[in-house]
Amino acid sequence: MKNDKKLAAALAAVTAYIKTEEEAVLSPPSGPGPQPQPSAAPMASLWGASGRQSMMQMRNLMQMKAFNRLT
Repeated sequence: MKNDKKLAAALAAVTAYIKTEEEAVLSPPSGPGPQPQPSAAPMASLWGASGRQSMMQMRNLMQMKAFNRLT
């Protein structure tokens, strides 16, 4: 009997939480004045990302080689 009541309470709480989240997403933002639209993030260049990754890898290898000589 107790477990049934606990299960019913948990399910009701989860359902209420989901309902409030859906309402928050669907409702327009409140507040004074117009809200600015979020801008889309700029597209990242794959060539730039590859170059930065290779530079970080080279620095890491150099640091490992330098610190290995100290011990």
